[in-house]
Amino acid sequence: MPDPAEPTPDPAVPLSAVPPPARRATAAQWVSAARPRTLPAALTPVLVGTGAAAALGGPAWVPAALALVVALALQVGVNYANDYSDGVRGTDAERVGPFRLVGSGAAEPRTVRDAAFACFAVAGLAGLAVVALSEHWWLLLVGAASVAAAWYYTGGKRPYGYAGLGEVFVFVFFGLVAVLGTTYVQVDRVGGAALAGAFCVGLLACAILVANNLRDVPTDALAGKRTLAVRLGERRSRLLFAGLVAGGLAAALACAPWHPWVLLVLLAVPLAVRPLRTVLGGAAGRDLIPVLKDTGVLELAVGALLAVGLAL
Repeated sequence: MPDPAEPTPDPAVPLSAVPPPARRATAAQWVSAARPRTLPAALTPVLVGTGAAAALGGPAWVPAALALVVALALQVGVNYANDYSDGVRGTDAERVGPFRLVGSGAAEPRTVRDAAFACFAVAGLAGLAVVALSEHWWLLLVGAASVAAAWYYTGGKRPYGYAGLGEVFVFVFFGLVAVLGTTYVQVDRVGGAALAGAFCVGLLACAILVANNLRDVPTDALAGKRTLAVRLGERRSRLLFAGLVAGGLAAALACAPWHPWVLLVLLAVPLAVRPLRTVLGGAAGRDLIPVLKDTGVLELAVGALLAVGLAL
């Protein structure tokens, strides 16, 4: 997923305009800026796609492992890309959320940008290996589109994250593309269960993004960042979050008539209570930060149980 929406550098603003870092970033700061709490959004679609492949006669473990490398590398890459983009634009000056390398002055912008590109390169190499194994060379276009979506989320002259389209791209790439692609490279086809799983994962990933953007509505509005949460306003964004969580659970359960073990997903429903209560209860600013972790845990739990249910 992209990591929940952040802006991008204006090419007209030279990197020299960014104040030099006061110190060298520590390993712990680099790990923090990679935003480990967002990694369930990368792991979950691979789990669900592999579960769907098992239901269709798979799985194939080498393509599944390579798909996981692609997903994780893209997730970390987009997080570093967002850090770089926001830092260059100067929109992290009043940051409420996690630590930022560029915005804090802990690392040179070029270094963070290069780290993002390195992650994209790892994703590209793993993706090339997947394509070579599957011999579906047209998937190279899908991979290129995924990398482009990761960068232009907040990069380029007109980042789509600034236009309120972040949720659309997260649903497409962290839901449909990631789940269906994982299934397809293992068994050369997809089915109704994979599609239901893709909707489930995509909706829950969007819920994480909505929670993130809801937290940042005041600062994003001042910075001219027109995320969907800014466009909808806080009240409707809270309702959207609840709808996405409910929709994700419903999509997971939609294939229960054909795969009864999918009802295991119901075990994860209690995990939805706390983030829903927090968001619908009117929490704002830093009080919404735990919602990102809680929703990520919910997505991972739902995905793991769905994968097991499909495999069984």
